[in-house]
Order: sequence, then C-alpha cells, then structure tokens
Amino acid sequence: MSQARGFPAFPPVRGTGPFAKTWWGREWLAGLEDSALDEAQLRVGRRLARGGHVGAITVSPGRLSALVQDPGDDTAYAAVLRVPVLPDADWDRFAAQVAAEAGHIAALLDGEMPAALAESAADVGVALLPGIGDFDSECGCPGWELPCRHAAAVAYQAAWLLDADPFVLLLVRGRGREFLLESADDGVAGVRAEEAFAEPARPLPEPPGVPDEPAAALSVPPAPGVDPEALALLAADAAVRARALLAGVVTALPLADDVVRFAATHPAAAPRLRAARPDLDRAVAAWRQGGVAGLRALDTSWRAPRDAVARARDAVASVVDSPPEAAANRVTVGDAQLRYGRDGRWYPYRARDGGWWPSGTADADAAAALLTAADA
Repeated sequence: MSQARGFPAFPPVRGTGPFAKTWWGREWLAGLEDSALDEAQLRVGRRLARGGHVGAITVSPGRLSALVQDPGDDTAYAAVLRVPVLPDADWDRFAAQVAAEAGHIAALLDGEMPAALAESAADVGVALLPGIGDFDSECGCPGWELPCRHAAAVAYQAAWLLDADPFVLLLVRGRGREFLLESADDGVAGVRAEEAFAEPARPLPEPPGVPDEPAAALSVPPAPGVDPEALALLAADAAVRARALLAGVVTALPLADDVVRFAATHPAAAPRLRAARPDLDRAVAAWRQGGVAGLRALDTSWRAPRDAVARARDAVASVVDSPPEAAANRVTVGDAQLRYGRDGRWYPYRARDGGWWPSGTADADAAAALLTAADA
C-alpha cells in the first residue's frame, strides 16, 4: 500500500487567529518556529497559507511537498518540507505503548492525539513531534532562508492537516495508520482456534414451538413531519461518511459544498436540494470531476500562474485548428474551455444551454483534458 497521501488545496481563510487548534498542531508549529532562521519568512509564509496560495499537499514519510504560488513574482514554486523519520526501534516502542491502552487507538481514530500517549512515548525515548533542528526544506525560489516563505506556507497548512487527522503526523514521521492498527490487533488477547474446538460440544437447546397463527408484521407510522425516504437517505449518507472517517479521508465542508456532495453521492436527493442551489446539476458534475477542487474551478476565477497558462495555451494550439484565448485561469477555444484548478489540474468544460458545463476528465496535461471534453 502506498505510503503517500494527497490532500486538496485549502481555499483562502479569513482572520488572523492561531493556525493550529489542537495541542499537537501547536507543538508542530512551535518546533518549526524555534528552528526558523528568519521570522520575516514565517510571517510571509503565514500570509501565503491563509491566502490559499498553496496547492495540493502530498505527505509521505519524512516529506511534505506542494506548489506554492507567490503573488510577489507571479510564479509557482515547488516547495518541500522535510522532518526526520523515526527509526524502526522507536516505532516498535511506540507501537507497544499504543497496544498497551485500547483507548489510545480509539482516540486516534476519532481524530485525537491523547497527551498521555505522547507522554508515554516520550517516557520510552520516542519524540513524536519534531523539535528544534528537525525541520529542513528545499524550494525552487531564489531565497536562501531555512525555511523560505514557500516552505513555511506548506508547514503552516500542514498544521491544519494535523488538526484534522493525527495520523498525518505519524505518516510524516515514517509509518501510516495501517502499522498502528496492526500493532493494536497484535496486542488483543484471544483464544486460539484449536483450543476452542478442543472443548466438548454442548447440546443445542430445544427449538421454540411453531405458533398456530403467523405474527402480524410490525408497522410503525412515521412521526409528524418526518419523511421516511429522506431519513433513509440520511442514514445511508451517515454510513458512507462513517466509512470515510475510519479511512481517514473525511474533510469538513461548508454547507453549500456539502449540499453538492450529498446530491452527487445520492442522486435521488437532488430534487429536494435544488432549492438550496439552483445550479445543482452543474455543481454535481463539477464535484464528480474533482470534488472540492472541481467545485472551485466552477465557482471561481483566479489569476493562475502565467507560465502554466502559457504552456496550456501552446498545448491546446497543438491539437486544434483555431487559436485559443487565455484569460485568468481559463483557456477557451470554440465551444470548449479549460479551467486551471488550484490543485494543478485543468478542468474541461463545454458550452451548453448558454453557459459552461463540466465535461470530461481533469488532467495536469491541458491537451489531454481538452480531448476528454471533445469526446464527452
């Protein structure tokens, strides 16, 4: 199984409050800030992070990476933040601490990092959170600072990822959730199969008698104001979200976005939800193209990196006869349009009913995305 996880880009965030809400997120940032050589780079990094200038983040053992758009020179830089991976011996000791207390793994699955777990890990010499000197970075920008503003922006947004899922911290330190779940299973006591089957068989109880008349089916009328069909859809959606929560892929969504997600997941609910969003059908098509990033491509126009737009325009020109037009994050040719998302992919659209509709498959290659729109 892959030891890397990808996370979609965060939208711009208003406010100037603290970046991290959890104690482990704050400790992550404390280690970063104590290691930094230039406070000015951290301040700019915070602005870039809040401004939504960081693209999709990839997390793997020892490494977080993302493209960061710098408004100062209108260039996207590939920034990488590195922290040390814990050695195998440290992971073995940490796994023993997890297995020793069932509540630890339950808390992690619930999105919490118990302070008692971090303390017990420290007692056996395992420092889960990186500290002074543990942060290193690299970036394609001309800056020499460690970290530069772009790597700092990635680090600040990483605190948001840690807030939502402490398994992200464990992954960047070297091991994924599967390792801890297997370790917890290994610590569960049980009875060996051969021991259970070695016991003498017990006689089964007598079956109950057959009634003279079949029992009447139990029928409970719905309570006033309760729609059974809507309730069934909500229950089905809760089951889907619970599964995603256990898999660690749940992201909190604004209500308007969650309406679209619900309609895309449960098409039967769409007629009930159109009052909440008149363009629901287009929004559902955008969601199916790329989730939240697909919705942003539908709803927003932004100044994409000029080099990315120029490359896309040249790529499109190589596969069509008419010269394409480029503006903001969009390249248009005839009745087809590509929209550049903050996740670094081009989202294809076709003209329909007096507007632009998502059509085809998003791709980092603009020409490939355009061809899927032509085939749709």
